[in-house]
Amino acid sequence: MSWAGPWFHPWEARTVVPPANSEIASENRWRGQIVTLILLILTLLAFAGNSLLNRAALADGQIDWASFTIIRLVAGALLLSLLFGIRHGVAIIPKRADVIGAASLFAYAAAFSAAYIQLDAGIGALILFPAGQISMQLIGLLRGIVPSRGQIAGAAIALGGLIYLMAPGASAPPLWSALLMTSAGIAWGFYSWTGKLAENAELATARNFLGAGLLALFLLPWVDPDMISGRGVLLAVVSGAITSALGYILWYQVLARISITSAAVSQLSVPAIAAVGGIVLLDEVLTVRLIVGAAIIFAGIGLVIKASGQVRKRE
Repeated sequence: MSWAGPWFHPWEARTVVPPANSEIASENRWRGQIVTLILLILTLLAFAGNSLLNRAALADGQIDWASFTIIRLVAGALLLSLLFGIRHGVAIIPKRADVIGAASLFAYAAAFSAAYIQLDAGIGALILFPAGQISMQLIGLLRGIVPSRGQIAGAAIALGGLIYLMAPGASAPPLWSALLMTSAGIAWGFYSWTGKLAENAELATARNFLGAGLLALFLLPWVDPDMISGRGVLLAVVSGAITSALGYILWYQVLARISITSAAVSQLSVPAIAAVGGIVLLDEVLTVRLIVGAAIIFAGIGLVIKASGQVRKRE
């Protein structure tokens, strides 16, 4: 009888046990996906929350739009200064290169708040999102990035949905408010583009908020002290510090974990979340115009995203 076998040499027995590295890698990958999903959900809720908080404060007359904008931007700037000031020191002070980012963030926030005096949360988000996407496409075109036919067709469809949503009619949103939200979307497109070019996105966010907070002081002549309530201030602080400042930081964390296409697709849910939240929390009405306009806009943006993915594959 031969005693040469794995049961006779313990060190040989260990060599036949498959390594657990693959199982560990699989478990780590699964945990990473769960973390990414949680971060993504929190980010999308934060984006939709900006619309809900703004509309809740202005619709009930808890605060005027100028005060809301100032408090929102200053609250975000203070929080980011506390978070990154110790780590980066004077590096968080805005520089000349941050002018466009700070100005576009200020313009977005001011127009956003002014628009929500009359717009419902869902309609406002639905106007903001395609306006931002289309403006980013136009900025890319000006910088020499030629869009494909699919991207042009998708942008045209989304623009058509936006025009339908804003067209005169019984259920049409107030034109001036809709135009304000469109301008907010254009400003958001510029802000997003500057964020893509930033070497340190978190530091750039802090600088932009500090710069926008200073620019917000120009809104002081429009402040109505008689309209400022404790609840309105609280909603503005939460919007600035939590759903804006922290929301943008979370978004940058998500962008580091998923593809740009996945990120763009995920943002399609923001107007839907805002619309549902407006119906449930703010007693807003779901109209046929909102449903049809949303379907057209989502179809157009979906085509842009699909065409963008095909262009990257060819490259």
